[in-house]
Amino acid sequence: MNLNYLDYPRPQFVRKNWIDLNGDWEFMFDDENIGLTNKWFMQKEFILNINVPYAYQSELSGIGKNEQHDVVWYKKKVILEKISAKRIFLNFEACDYKTDLWINGVHIGEHCGGHVPFSFEITNAVRKDENIIVVRVEDFNTCSQPIGKQSWKKDNFLCWYTRTTGIWQPVWIEILEKNFIKNCKMTPNIDNGKIHLDISVDNSHENVYLEGIISFKDKFITKFGTSFKNGRAKLSVDVTSDDPDFRMFYWRPETPNLYDIEFKLFKNEKLMDEVKSYFGMRKISKSGRKIFLNNQEFYQKLILDQGYFGKGLMTPTPEQLEDDVNKIKEMGFNGVRKHQKIEDNRFMYLCDVLGLVVWAEMPSPFEFSDETNKNVVKELYGLIKKHYNNPSVIAYTVLNESWGINEVYDNPMQQNFVNSLYYLVKSLDNSRIVIGNDGWQHTISDILTIHDYTSDEKSLSMRYENFEETVDGSPSLTSLRTNYAKGYKYSGEPIMISEYGGVAYSLNSEVSSWGYGKRITDPEKILDKIENLTKAIMDIDYMCGFCYTQLSDVEQEANGLLDHEHNYKFDPKRIKEILSYKHNGGFIFE
Repeated sequence: MNLNYLDYPRPQFVRKNWIDLNGDWEFMFDDENIGLTNKWFMQKEFILNINVPYAYQSELSGIGKNEQHDVVWYKKKVILEKISAKRIFLNFEACDYKTDLWINGVHIGEHCGGHVPFSFEITNAVRKDENIIVVRVEDFNTCSQPIGKQSWKKDNFLCWYTRTTGIWQPVWIEILEKNFIKNCKMTPNIDNGKIHLDISVDNSHENVYLEGIISFKDKFITKFGTSFKNGRAKLSVDVTSDDPDFRMFYWRPETPNLYDIEFKLFKNEKLMDEVKSYFGMRKISKSGRKIFLNNQEFYQKLILDQGYFGKGLMTPTPEQLEDDVNKIKEMGFNGVRKHQKIEDNRFMYLCDVLGLVVWAEMPSPFEFSDETNKNVVKELYGLIKKHYNNPSVIAYTVLNESWGINEVYDNPMQQNFVNSLYYLVKSLDNSRIVIGNDGWQHTISDILTIHDYTSDEKSLSMRYENFEETVDGSPSLTSLRTNYAKGYKYSGEPIMISEYGGVAYSLNSEVSSWGYGKRITDPEKILDKIENLTKAIMDIDYMCGFCYTQLSDVEQEANGLLDHEHNYKFDPKRIKEILSYKHNGGFIFE
């Protein structure tokens, strides 16, 4: 496995026949919301241009206006050739928030949700040669939407940042045959040396056959074949061999081994579809107060990553993503908590290939209502589907710090909402850890996670000396909230400080910024503070890991180890020395 798939928007499901639609589009603001009435999807000339997939608020979009425009329009002309007897799909990786699509003046459909992938079949609307794509997006950024770290107020405030409106992840067209592979869920079972495949195809009533080949570093492992019943096939394939030291090539951050898998779909011996993918033989589990990776104790050293990039806001380039992953590893972290953002598929791919575990997180809403519940649940399905096959993903966080469930401490309806999301995720993916309400006021959760930004290491250590008082109390002096909601208590799960640190340091003293604790101006003293806090946490023997806040500065928040443009603020070797203090485990062969 190499990085060649970075050009393709979905490296977990690669096809050859596709058209990249990123780049220059015509663009219009519709502040009076008259575009539908005046049929802008027909012959309207759009007077602006935008660089897709960057939101208009970003500098890289070519517009760069941090102003509130709730309705925007896009237009692009696309030449299609050799489309007879083919099926054409237009794919969006993410578009915030409600998207309507027209092809050549024909309304194709709509989608609500700002963070997850969706597709439209446009076969019946396209024509050979020139086609006009028109997209209308409305995003009122209401608190019933999952908006994550986007400010719902007029301006940025505290840890909420510039809004993202419209297309902000890749857009592309795929040209397929009548029959094609819709999806494949790949579930590793390392205890039996098998990969379980759950494959679905389109046109389920037709008789098709699938062949697959599994290899490792271009060396053949096995092949398999299957037919379909009602458009679905389920099978388990043995991937053991004599080449690995222990029958399988396991995936771990230190050794991110990946198997290549190729699917070929046939109908009457004619090749209808071909997809290249990969998987990792990896297992995440918990027992008592410990987390296990591949049945070996695994101490998590995570960093919080909000996924904001200076000129692109929430939209990075593949090169920026690769640079981030390399820097995270260079600093000695073994994982990342992707915070309040469903990241570009290529980030997950890089974590798979280069070796980082990932906590994937659902962006939060900020009010509790029936509409909120519906909106969150809809996108939660997309989150699980997007990350299911990534071996790097070991945990899902469904809510954070009681955002959108402010009364969860003693409100049974809000508690039930958290629990319903927990069980929904488990019904879709029972192979990973699920955190219900990260930080405090837990109901049901696989890990007791605590947010503690105490800046004095001695006080931090003292607050966690008494285990019983800690787990069913409110140990964090900074949140002052109980670990559990009313009616819930500790039941033996692993414990982790999933946010701490946040020590602020800005290279530009003239920029107004904030961080946690008393501001320190000497970078060496900041490193001393990070070291003392980290060692204090690592000395708490009942913790299974930590997550440091945070990877990079984000707009007004200056507590990153990297600056706003993701350059180092500190010596990465020093950070790695700090993280190497304890819990380094594993065999070393020299």
